[in-house]
Amino acid sequence: MACKDCSKTDCPSHNAGEEKQKMAQRLCSIKHRIAVMSGKGGVGKSTVSVNLAAALAGEGFKVGLLDVDLHGPSIPTMLHLQEARISMGENGIEPVMIGDNLKVISIAFFLETPEQAVVWRGPMKLAAIKQMLQDVDWGELDYLIIDCPPGTGDEPLAVVQLIPSLDGGIIVTTPQDVASSDVRRSINFCEILKLPVIGVIENMNGFQCPDCGSIHYIFKRGGGQILAESLNLPFLGSLPLLQSVAESGDYGVPYMTKFKDSPAGEIFTQIALKLKNLTSKNNGCK
Repeated sequence: MACKDCSKTDCPSHNAGEEKQKMAQRLCSIKHRIAVMSGKGGVGKSTVSVNLAAALAGEGFKVGLLDVDLHGPSIPTMLHLQEARISMGENGIEPVMIGDNLKVISIAFFLETPEQAVVWRGPMKLAAIKQMLQDVDWGELDYLIIDCPPGTGDEPLAVVQLIPSLDGGIIVTTPQDVASSDVRRSINFCEILKLPVIGVIENMNGFQCPDCGSIHYIFKRGGGQILAESLNLPFLGSLPLLQSVAESGDYGVPYMTKFKDSPAGEIFTQIALKLKNLTSKNNGCK
């Protein structure tokens, strides 16, 4: 039972209140906080997170990208930041800057080597995510994009519980039925935690042969849109399966940086603009 006198500095309720206030103050200057989620691995969620962040930054917004995939952080590789490590500034941990508008934090920046495994249970994960939110000097941001690991476990739960006033979650799926079935669990996760679902993105919708130009629907087609419509959720867009997208991730240069004017680049831009419209009513502190 919480004591009534929280002037006592050793009171657990007092300390919990201080931490909550510190978190709120740190994140108050971030207008929009968005979690990118999926109930299934291998759907390209991190690729979507990186390129959505790059698309928003390319439109002139100030963007933060937080990688909370503690066991398999891929954001540093996709941004050629494998050797980056944290540094301390006057106001806390300094994010890694890319260009003028994009700030990045990943658990990989805290590890001794890029190959170091993270072998942690729930409480350690919660503490790490709290540090990446509470102790990082994010400054003023228009958007904080949070790349969550697949599933509905410790990391996405910590994000929802720690971040005040999340705008909501973006759900990433591929078109086939088995992916859509798994993704429904993420949507149910959002419902249980009363987290709004901003919309659904379908990835790997069709592969266009670079030689003949014909399109092959390797993972079927339209499953993401059908899922969104069946649950009365906004459908944000459908992205093709492109070799250049995969190569961009391996080379550490976002697809949106090199191919912004391509058909797929225009889809990412359209998704970013839809996101702007869907979150326009929120403005940070609440």
